[in-house]
Amino acid sequence: MTTIFAKIIEGKLPSKKVFENERILAIEDIMPVAPVHILIMPKKEIANLQAMTKEDYSLVVEIIEVAQKLAEELDITDGYRLLTNSGAEAGQTVFHLHFHLIGGRRLTHLA
Repeated sequence: MTTIFAKIIEGKLPSKKVFENERILAIEDIMPVAPVHILIMPKKEIANLQAMTKEDYSLVVEIIEVAQKLAEELDITDGYRLLTNSGAEAGQTVFHLHFHLIGGRRLTHLA
């Protein structure tokens, strides 16, 4: 594993964990765009959505479950965004699949 997220997962870099189990890690984003900005990622190294195999699909279901749980805990169930960038053309900068849980304020439209 070579990405910054891999180093966080391995415990080689610090992070503010908000959820962790055997397959998923959720941490606070270090450059938040809203009052709530959590990164939710599989511990398995997968570059992006296109790199997923059918065997990996259950990870996305688990990520959604974690997002729902965190949205309730953080009191943002009335409005949040859960998104991922897949590939450099979409703005992905860390090539380890991760989803952004963003909320805590009114969100504007995306381009």
